[in-house]
Amino acid sequence: MTVRSTSIADLHDAEAVVRRHLSPVPLIRSYALERRLGLPESRRVWLKDYGWTPCGSFKLLGALNWMAAHAEQLGDRPVAAHSSGNFASGIAFAGMRYGRRVIVVMPETAPRVKFELTRSFGAEIRTYDIARDHLTGERDRLTREIAEVEGAVQASPYDDPDVIAGNGVGALEIARALQEDGRELSHFVCPVSGGGLMAGHALGIADAFPDARIVGVEPAGADDFRRSLSVGERVRLERPASICDGLLSYDVGVHNWPILRRLVPESLAIPDEAVRRAMRWIFDHHGLRTEPSGAIALVPLLAGMIDLGERGDVVVVVSGRNADPGSFADWIDVPPL
Repeated sequence: MTVRSTSIADLHDAEAVVRRHLSPVPLIRSYALERRLGLPESRRVWLKDYGWTPCGSFKLLGALNWMAAHAEQLGDRPVAAHSSGNFASGIAFAGMRYGRRVIVVMPETAPRVKFELTRSFGAEIRTYDIARDHLTGERDRLTREIAEVEGAVQASPYDDPDVIAGNGVGALEIARALQEDGRELSHFVCPVSGGGLMAGHALGIADAFPDARIVGVEPAGADDFRRSLSVGERVRLERPASICDGLLSYDVGVHNWPILRRLVPESLAIPDEAVRRAMRWIFDHHGLRTEPSGAIALVPLLAGMIDLGERGDVVVVVSGRNADPGSFADWIDVPPL
């Protein structure tokens, strides 16, 4: 595969595309987290809440930019993609906006809300058994078959420069909001899976705030990026496992890895029990019903895992809210922090 680099100019080009379809995602001040961390009045903590979007996650940013960039190549051909669920609804939303047929491959155990969202935007769904995928490779086989039989163009949920640039629009929004208010950023904390979210955001954050510390966060059972950093090359996990269904990629994308290796010096591995407590905390203090993947980046702050220094604001990404009510109730059935 030829690796095509993504630049800050690509993020600005993508913003022009995304703005045709979506208003900026809110940056919410967390007074509760500021108090918990004991920060002085001069410092603030912000939540970038992608659960606000029509798809309930950040994924439609990259999907919209991918769809626009591939419009000429697509012609009358459909789009094929695999997804744990959030990119499925994101690419479905993009397909609806651009009048394209979309076929997605999803785990049969994906949350019901992700199936419902994806279908609501007009996409077709094929399912596979994720528990055996590490043995059968069924996910990739089904996606290839759709491309071959239906003549579809495949869209990657994370390993694509246009997806990276689209996701990075969120970082431009963060930078603009902080700079307009005369704020400085000391720490940016964000989940990492295949790397599409973090790669796009790292580009935008590093450009606007070159001294900010960028911290990745992964499930302990799916920490391929952390392991990759430790050995200096991409590491593939045979069977990632976590309640964070949106963070179970086998490895970091080829296009994402050079960006992450250059701009993200560390990634923290988080146990599922800590994620559940973070979900409970943000529900109790902000009224947000997040999915596990959406709450994981809160854990290092709630658990005191990061030295925040003495100056600058902190931004934490809340990447999505798509959890079924029953599952959410079970997950937050833990003692409050």
